[in-house]
Amino acid sequence: MRVIAGEARSLKLITPEGNNTRPTADRIKETLFNVIQNEVPASIFVDLFSGSGGIGVEALSRGANKAYFIDTDKEAIRCIETNLKHTKLFDKAMVLKQDAITAVSYSIKETADIIFADPPYGQGFDKTLLAAIKSSKVANEDTLIIIEEEKHTDFSYAEDLGFDIIKEKVYKTNKHVFLKKRA
Repeated sequence: MRVIAGEARSLKLITPEGNNTRPTADRIKETLFNVIQNEVPASIFVDLFSGSGGIGVEALSRGANKAYFIDTDKEAIRCIETNLKHTKLFDKAMVLKQDAITAVSYSIKETADIIFADPPYGQGFDKTLLAAIKSSKVANEDTLIIIEEEKHTDFSYAEDLGFDIIKEKVYKTNKHVFLKKRA
């Protein structure tokens, strides 16, 4: 895994050992950032269920002003911090060892421009997370929320929670769902 573009371009990133994380493949990460490239510069970026931190590091490398990295796994936190130091992007990062719901509900005190979440697939974290985002100040109607989930995950509930699906990008086994909170 590597940084695709920006000031840390081509630098290799480490990933946590074991099966607790599922790093986003470089080609999917590249496609994702091609879609959001205009929103990333000068943004506040939140990387939930960060794993190695590869998505947030990519955002910082491409010009985000600040990125929050949220994960509960001790090994993941170690990898995120190592990757941030290696890419010299640590001073723009806030690494929090806590669950995503707590982070969006209480810990992140500023409104994000982009929230990216890559929860464990098929366990309902997407719905729980959107419910927490709905009642928090971490997102407003301008915040772009992106959730990575299994390809066949149904997001029809999002409208009832007050979110509009603005785009879906489907890959071989998974997808990115792009949402905005209704005003």
